[in-house]
Amino acid sequence: MTSQTQEVIQQSSQPAPHAALPAQGVPQLPPQTILCPPDGDLDDYEETDTSYASVHPVNPLGREMSLQVPLQAKGRYSSLCSDDELLDDDDPSVWEEPGLSSQQGSIFLPNTGRLPSAPKEDSSQLSAVIKMGWLDKNPPQGALYYQRRWVKLDVDYLRYFDNDKQVYSKGIISTASITNVTSVGELKFEVITNNRTFIFKAESDAERKEWVTVLQDSTRGRQRRSTLNPGSPLSPEFKGYLELKGLRSKLYTVVTSDKVFLYKNMEDYRIGVGITSIEMNVGNVKVTDRRSFDLTTPYRIFSFIAESEQLKDQWVDTMRDAIGEALSNREVADQIWAEPSNSFCADCGTPKPEWAAINLCVVICKRCAGEHRGLGPNISKVRSLKMDRKVWTEELIQVFLLLGNNRVNSFWAANVPPSEALSSLSCSDDRRRFVTNKYRHGKYRKYHPLYGNQRELNNALCINVQCSDVLETLSLIFCGADVNCSTGMASCPTPLSLADTHAQPLQAVLLSHNLNTDLPRSEVDGGMEEVHFPAPTCVYHNGFLFKTGSMARAITERKAKEEFSRRWCTLNDCIFSYYESDKNSNPNGALRASEIVCLAVDVPEKHGYEHTFELYSESDRLYLFGTDDPNSHKEWIKSIAKSFIPAKAEPLLRLGFERIGRLKCKDGLNLQTSKVGWFALVGSTLHAYLKDSQEEEIHLRKLNELSIQQDNGVLVLVERGRTLYIEGERKLDFAGWCAAIQSAAGSGGDTLSQQQLTDTDIPVVVHSCVDYITQCGLTSEGIYRKSGVNSRVAALCERFRQDARSLRLKEGEHQVDDVSNTLKRFFRELEEGLFTSEDGGTWLTTTAIQDESMKISQYQKLLNKLPRVNRATLRALINHLYCVQRFSELNQMNLHNLAIVFGPTLFQTDGKDYTAGRAIEDLIQYYTLIFEVDEQQLKKQLEEITVIIQVREKLNTKFPSTEPGGHFICTVYLEEKKDTAEQHVKIPASMTSAELTCEILDRRNIPVKDKEYWNCWEVIDKEEMERPLHYRERVLPILHSFGTDSHLLIKKHITMEAMIIYLASKVDPSKHGMMKFREERSILGLGLSSGSFHDRYFILNSSSLRMYKEVRSNRPERDWPVKNLRVYLGIKKKVRPPTCWGLTVVYESKKQDKAERQQWYLCCETQPEMREWYATFLSIQNDGDVWPQEGIQPSRVSRALPDSRHGNVSLIPLRGSENEMRNSVAAFSQDQLAGRCLASSGDLATLQ
Repeated sequence: MTSQTQEVIQQSSQPAPHAALPAQGVPQLPPQTILCPPDGDLDDYEETDTSYASVHPVNPLGREMSLQVPLQAKGRYSSLCSDDELLDDDDPSVWEEPGLSSQQGSIFLPNTGRLPSAPKEDSSQLSAVIKMGWLDKNPPQGALYYQRRWVKLDVDYLRYFDNDKQVYSKGIISTASITNVTSVGELKFEVITNNRTFIFKAESDAERKEWVTVLQDSTRGRQRRSTLNPGSPLSPEFKGYLELKGLRSKLYTVVTSDKVFLYKNMEDYRIGVGITSIEMNVGNVKVTDRRSFDLTTPYRIFSFIAESEQLKDQWVDTMRDAIGEALSNREVADQIWAEPSNSFCADCGTPKPEWAAINLCVVICKRCAGEHRGLGPNISKVRSLKMDRKVWTEELIQVFLLLGNNRVNSFWAANVPPSEALSSLSCSDDRRRFVTNKYRHGKYRKYHPLYGNQRELNNALCINVQCSDVLETLSLIFCGADVNCSTGMASCPTPLSLADTHAQPLQAVLLSHNLNTDLPRSEVDGGMEEVHFPAPTCVYHNGFLFKTGSMARAITERKAKEEFSRRWCTLNDCIFSYYESDKNSNPNGALRASEIVCLAVDVPEKHGYEHTFELYSESDRLYLFGTDDPNSHKEWIKSIAKSFIPAKAEPLLRLGFERIGRLKCKDGLNLQTSKVGWFALVGSTLHAYLKDSQEEEIHLRKLNELSIQQDNGVLVLVERGRTLYIEGERKLDFAGWCAAIQSAAGSGGDTLSQQQLTDTDIPVVVHSCVDYITQCGLTSEGIYRKSGVNSRVAALCERFRQDARSLRLKEGEHQVDDVSNTLKRFFRELEEGLFTSEDGGTWLTTTAIQDESMKISQYQKLLNKLPRVNRATLRALINHLYCVQRFSELNQMNLHNLAIVFGPTLFQTDGKDYTAGRAIEDLIQYYTLIFEVDEQQLKKQLEEITVIIQVREKLNTKFPSTEPGGHFICTVYLEEKKDTAEQHVKIPASMTSAELTCEILDRRNIPVKDKEYWNCWEVIDKEEMERPLHYRERVLPILHSFGTDSHLLIKKHITMEAMIIYLASKVDPSKHGMMKFREERSILGLGLSSGSFHDRYFILNSSSLRMYKEVRSNRPERDWPVKNLRVYLGIKKKVRPPTCWGLTVVYESKKQDKAERQQWYLCCETQPEMREWYATFLSIQNDGDVWPQEGIQPSRVSRALPDSRHGNVSLIPLRGSENEMRNSVAAFSQDQLAGRCLASSGDLATLQ
């Protein structure tokens, strides 16, 4: 064989001997299902997009084919997750095909029939990766080129993939089938099996030798061991041909204990050369059609078509068993079965039951567990012995061992008539009837002597939990004792606390699992008329509803009555079914409660029927139901919601929700893993029950930010101190949630409480207008009296009405008179008015009171009577008007003039008399008394406004001077941003970063020690990034570019020494390597960031930063001049960076006299890697001069006095809380360097 030989196919004249394979239910191989010629290779196989299989032709077999993983596959829940498991009604039957007994088994799947699986730890060891890396693989059919493949070797298989991100391989070779591994030609080696030879090529001779050695060691003796070991975890359980949708050909599919393998044909299976394997511990199987079913994993969906409906059922059952086996853990089951009576179902006697009702203390089989689930978790809490490991605490296991099915049945089944008893062969109807009678109605239980006497039952329970008789406690509880009754003792108020106090852990665990259990309802006649415990709240309902066809997209238009069909609907045993009529026995369709992910209640008359609701399923389908009966509509909503909302989130059912359901989310504390939450939208409040937490309320109209990351399918809710990321698993219901939440977060009407609010309950529109006028309009003559341009005022009102949170008023862009008239129009058009229609007249009559103290007292009573939002809004507005009239010598708006304008506006009168004006005049005049204002705080506020006015008069511009010699006073923080670390420093135009650093250190008498690198940092809070200024960089231009969320910080540069050492060791000043890249761009003009991180290759040299799609690319995708880049450390969490070591890069340039600004993000794998990139940027941008050789010296500071031609101007800090701003401004005014003038580099400080 020469080195140019393509993948050689060695046909053995005599196949390797194998024992005959026992019948396993494999269909006979149809002759037309051969996928490729016998000399083909696995690389011939390619997946066709199943979503468009009917549109696009299937690729010919000669082209390379593989099972690709979709880039944005959506995760699904496994139906075998214990709380939502779909339990089958019937045992799977065994289908046999004796005609296959002569066929040979697979080399790597021992032909030993269906045998017990090996322990899980053995399986995990077998799957450990021995070696992986990139290799070039020679494709089939004489091709002269090699294809790059990511190759993994474990004990059982050699697998190769298109790339290192793929989950499902392009091909697998059983190590048991490999007969030899040899080196051939230049850097090549052959992997030889009985029938084929695979040729790989390494990048170096050392790499080839390592692969050959590892492969030889891994395959030595594997064929003999795999064939002879009857306990192999890979024994085949079911195999045969299945069609994969979109391929027009069948794949030979093999189900083992916990995996599914795909092969091109039976011959490949026999020789141990396959396509891929699917781990079933992440799988879910769902029937989709008569012969079709889906195997869903978090990475892709495999849609299979069986040859017959019977075979489909067999495949589904076998794959579900494989999922159960993959998820199972026998440890708990073995412990529970140690009690002999627990080895048989407590209801039907089936051996080895794998389920239990943990609150009823019975061990049950799979079929009986299905009926228990139908009772609901409020009656029977069903858990798996094998899958719900976390539930089975040592105490709970001891309860089951102590009681056992025999002892428990002495209570539950004390009076079972022989005619009603179950057997392991009983049908589903009999089981349902028996389980309902036994546990829902308590028909067969042994009645406690105290039954019917609630007080005595409670007393007996309190006494018994202090001892170890658990069976007596069980009897008391299910005969009516109240688990939550009062014990009469303050130290131990409940039976549960009593059990804990008396060191009875088994009693405590039994009580804790029955805190919310619905007790049996007696059906025994005579002597039991008085029942002292609540009847169970069963989720059973039926009646007629009107239904449209199910839809795969959102409803965007009104559905007329003619589009609905009358259907008889039932909700029974957690299954919602609809029938042609109430006479039909077979439903047209059904939804299990576990499949319902969202219930949406439509507004009345949205569709042809007055009352409608929508159900969203896990399969991304929408079902619309309607009725004209409001009571029926209400009952259906209540019943359906209760059927799928878990017990921990049941308080949501008491709300008048508009939408309720399940969503996945992440919060700011843990962005790595998602958790399932149950949400209910009520008005503008989102109620949530997240995993292991209490109910939370999110006030949507008080959010700081609401946005949708459409590329990732994430809804971002930013409230004060927290960010919540809600993820969309399914497009349909997620789109509905997004629309509903966005609508609820906007202004909901024309009353104050329906507006978007600040944290202090002031409408955002009022807050924005008042702030703008305080900053820019207090010196405007006739403010609030002059009219604005009507079209501009109307446009502003509309924008505030649509989304007040997103509108930012800016000087130059918005006129003062337009803003003032917008505020007045808002109050005049306010529904109910600021003073409310109920009490508005009382406010006006109060003006007639002559006694000043009585008048103020009456105003205070009326103020306290106002709704919370009205009261906060009135306080903010009168505070603003009080400040306006204090500067009436400038704006000509004294107390009387303001009252004339705002009286009719706020009271919504015609203004023919001055009563309304007199009320406003009183409120402004007695503002400090009525609102009990802190005089000192008010004084500070007026001082701030005075400073702002002085600055505006002096500069007559919204930006401070930047002429040479101009001096500014700026707030600088030392080491951390807090009041005690503030320093107010005069910044000459020539001051450098090093000089500013020394100035601050001198003021605080901090000596600069050797190897200490004190630096001035530009910190941008909003973007969560910072940048150390170069020691020669001028500070003043940085101040001019500041936003409201930026500040200067003096602190040590702890990585500077490592950067200097790294740069000194570099021979080449350039750098290149892979980084993850994401660009900041806008979605649909909404200002929302888009895109995701992608791997890119970067080259940074003395002139430019170039980005390439991959290492081998010849032409760069982007090229930026390195001198125009500003590089910051850190990336904001909102863009969800893949690592915590990232850089934010800002590119600024001018094109045709127009400034252009771009921003993007770079992520590195490690901190040293990020440090090296940043050091290289810093070195190139400053010609290698990163840090002064003599270090920072205090003598560098320039203390030259400012030029008298230029004022001493300070920057008001636009960040932090309102109190921080006020304290800063007050400090400026007292600083001897500040003089009497202050200014800001951007918008002026926000004040009230």
